[in-house]
Amino acid sequence: MSNALSILVVDDHRVFVEGLIAILRINFPKVEFKIAHSGESAWEQITENPTFHLVITDISMAGMTGLELATRIKQHHAATKVLILSMHNERNIVTAAMDTEAEGFVLKSSSAQEIIIAIQDVLNNKTHYSREVLSILLEKEKAERRQEEVKTLLTEREREILKLIIEEYSSDEIAEKLFISKRTVDTHRANIMEKTGCRNLIALFKFAIRYQLITF
Repeated sequence: MSNALSILVVDDHRVFVEGLIAILRINFPKVEFKIAHSGESAWEQITENPTFHLVITDISMAGMTGLELATRIKQHHAATKVLILSMHNERNIVTAAMDTEAEGFVLKSSSAQEIIIAIQDVLNNKTHYSREVLSILLEKEKAERRQEEVKTLLTEREREILKLIIEEYSSDEIAEKLFISKRTVDTHRANIMEKTGCRNLIALFKFAIRYQLITF
C-alpha cells in the first residue's frame, strides 16, 4: 500500500457503498479507498494489511457486526481509527458503539457534509459523535438520573410492588407473589400513590415510563 491515507469502508449495501465512495473521492482525492461487504472480509483485509488509517463501518451486517469489528480493531490495531456510520439510533446501540471506543458515530441520515466533517475530525485525532447521537446519550444520562431520583423516593419494596401494579396484578395476587399479606400490599399501594402524586393506574403507568421502571 502507498503512503497515502487509506480508508476501508465496510457495508453490505453495495449501492450505498458505491455512492458514498463516489462522494468521498471528490472530497478526499488523495485518499486510497478500499471496500469490504462484510465484517469478516474487512477483518481479513485489516489482518493482511494493518495500515488503514480509518475504518468506516456499518453496524448491522450478517455474520460479524460492525460493533464486533470495531471492538477487534481497537483490541488489535489501536492506531486505526473507527467511524461508525449507521441507520440505527437506538440508545442501547449508541451506548454499545461508544463502548467499542470508536472515535465517531454518524447516522446514515446525516448530510454528506457532516460525514465529511466527521472523517476529517477522526483523521485529525478528534472524536465526532453527531448531534443526534449525543442527544441520545444525553437522554440516557437523564434517564439514569431519574432512576436514581426514584430510588430516593420509593423504597425497593415499593418499586417492586409498583411494577406489579403496572402489570395489572391485583392486591391479592401481589400478596401471594411476594409472600406478604394483602393489608401490607394495600399499605404499600397507598404510600406509592401518595409519594408519586398519582391518582390512578394510568398516572402510575406514565410515572413508571418516565423513570424507566418498565421496558418494552
